[in-house]
Amino acid sequence: MTQIEFSHKLIGLRNNLEYYANLLTSNREEAKDLLQDTFLKALVNRDKFESDTNLKAWTYTIMKNTFINNYRRNQKANTIVDSTEDLFYLNIARKSDFPSPESRISEKEINRTIGNLDADQRMPFEMHNAGYKYKEIADHLNISIGTVKSRIFFTRRKLMESLKDFS
Repeated sequence: MTQIEFSHKLIGLRNNLEYYANLLTSNREEAKDLLQDTFLKALVNRDKFESDTNLKAWTYTIMKNTFINNYRRNQKANTIVDSTEDLFYLNIARKSDFPSPESRISEKEINRTIGNLDADQRMPFEMHNAGYKYKEIADHLNISIGTVKSRIFFTRRKLMESLKDFS
């Protein structure tokens, strides 16, 4: 396939590729950029295309991989574009090192509810949450592993019912 034939067939796929780009990005401007990147990569890598294969599938794969790579790159950068007149790039962490006031209140309420449990229910549950294995809990409390599993299960169920407002 000559360069001209390849270019004509590629341009013939424009509407299909544009639709697919809009599906992937859900943003008209990003879709245009993705379409342009796809065309550029297809033209640069024309020598890698085999004439007897499906050009549409080949370009769709290029578009999908380009979209995924761009998405991953943006996730790593954690960069937000400020839509003000000056278009500043703000690098801010998405997570705060400080808990929100609501989460502190929720944590206190959850801990109070756990503290109100009977000791024979609370101890296996707290030990399990602290990372102890069932066998270690059973040995420490001198009860069978089945009893440990049962108490943890029923304690979870009881807590879920008591704390259903937090879900």
